[in-house]
Amino acid sequence: MSSLNDALGYLVFRNPVSQAVINSTYSLAKTTGIVSKQSNAVAKTTADTAKMVSNALPLWRLAGKNYNFIRLAGISGASAVILGAIGSHRTAAVQDKGESKAIFDTANRFHFFHSIALMAVPLARRPLLTGSLMVTGTMLFSGILYYRALSGDKALSRLAPMGGFCLIVAWLTLLF
Repeated sequence: MSSLNDALGYLVFRNPVSQAVINSTYSLAKTTGIVSKQSNAVAKTTADTAKMVSNALPLWRLAGKNYNFIRLAGISGASAVILGAIGSHRTAAVQDKGESKAIFDTANRFHFFHSIALMAVPLARRPLLTGSLMVTGTMLFSGILYYRALSGDKALSRLAPMGGFCLIVAWLTLLF
């Protein structure tokens, strides 16, 4: 349970994006006068909480021997961003560009969701099983949909449900 709290603490408070949002919001509130001198006690408490959270272990250390899933999550997330940019600027020269765009968007959405989920895989009871199924499912499902959207070729489309099945089983492994 402690590692789950540490991971959530990282995701909510200690990652660079969260820290930037918290600091920017506080600065803006202070500049506009929303934060008064009376709320300095609240700010001090918030700062103390942030210090306690920042002293916790980083996510890759929490992952222990399963830290490679954190790395995979980074690679997967970066590739989802890159592919999302490609898809927003260029869909395949197929008959129905609307269908191609919808298929690409579905692939990209699933890719992003499961990239984020990969960060939590080290916290699973069976991380190797869960992570392997999630990576395989994402590659099969999203990869095939990306291919179809960019090429217009429907030949591999019948394999996408196998990727979806792997993703479903990966989520179900968290139950046992």
